[in-house]
Amino acid sequence: MSVVVVTGSCGLIGFEASAHFGEGGMTIAGIDNDMRAAFFGPDASTRASRERLEQRLGSLYEHHDLDVRDREGILGLFGRYGTEISLVVHTAAQPSHDWAAREPFTDFDINAVGTLNVLEATRLHAPEATFIFTSTNKVYGDRPNSLPFVELEKRWELEPGHRYENGIDESMSIDESLHSLFGASKVAADVLVQEYGRYFDLRTACFRGGTLTGPNHAAAELHGFLAYVVRCAMTRTPYTIFGYGGKQVRDAIHSSDLIACFDEFHRAPRVAEVYNIGGGRHSNVSVLEAIDLVQEVTGERMTWTLSDEARIGDHMWWISDNGRFASHYPGWRQAYDVRAIAVELYERNREHWTP
Repeated sequence: MSVVVVTGSCGLIGFEASAHFGEGGMTIAGIDNDMRAAFFGPDASTRASRERLEQRLGSLYEHHDLDVRDREGILGLFGRYGTEISLVVHTAAQPSHDWAAREPFTDFDINAVGTLNVLEATRLHAPEATFIFTSTNKVYGDRPNSLPFVELEKRWELEPGHRYENGIDESMSIDESLHSLFGASKVAADVLVQEYGRYFDLRTACFRGGTLTGPNHAAAELHGFLAYVVRCAMTRTPYTIFGYGGKQVRDAIHSSDLIACFDEFHRAPRVAEVYNIGGGRHSNVSVLEAIDLVQEVTGERMTWTLSDEARIGDHMWWISDNGRFASHYPGWRQAYDVRAIAVELYERNREHWTP
């Protein structure tokens, strides 16, 4: 039996990973205690995703209502499966800047200490397993905001000819920048994953994602930008833009495109790798552009307001350079761009997002 341990198995990326590897014949040990409902309210609960996984995968999905902060519980679970574990996909996290500032202990304990618990359990019980961590571009803090931008009608854009014109690569420093407490806790986790690779020779990778999205996203105002814009349009909920004139740019990668990266890495794992990964130049949008696009896709006119106050540590412009990953895994291709993602979000959520 080949076992994949997926933390946060009912969240956006965890669900996609569980479904992908489970349908490939692997047994999924899913860890999820629906903390998303605690973070963002009952509308963000992942309970329905758990039910879909159980129905879709049957006996190949084994759910564990476990918190990654529960060290003994995590160690016990890994000890139970032992060397049958061939892959660990660690997606469980507290994902919001704003929420982290309200409860710093909880944020750090989940993001940093929880990651340490899962890493150590892997080292002790499944040292040959591939370890994949969903990190974030927020490890760079607000350093991207120091880049030379040009203001266009509906977006900020990087000065032509700049070294990051095609996207920001892993050479950007994470030092001397404002990260937000969420960003800081993810930095700690990211460095731990690298260290367990280098120090203990584990096959680890940090995927520093841009905007991760897809049809299973339980969108909330504090997390899940593109899905939340679609949801606001469909439910006719007023939308607030925070800062930068609404011209801040995000690159969006579909969850299935990201899981394709994970699959490539697992088939030919490396040690202590770091990859910036996102929509890149293939799939990016500003907030104002996203509103225009979503109104077109849904046929709904949105009500929105602009706040002058930007979120702490937020990026004016982020487009990932996926070049490092693509050079290591040249068979990987993106299937979705922003428009395709928005259309799928609309079509998949018509039943429960339409008044």
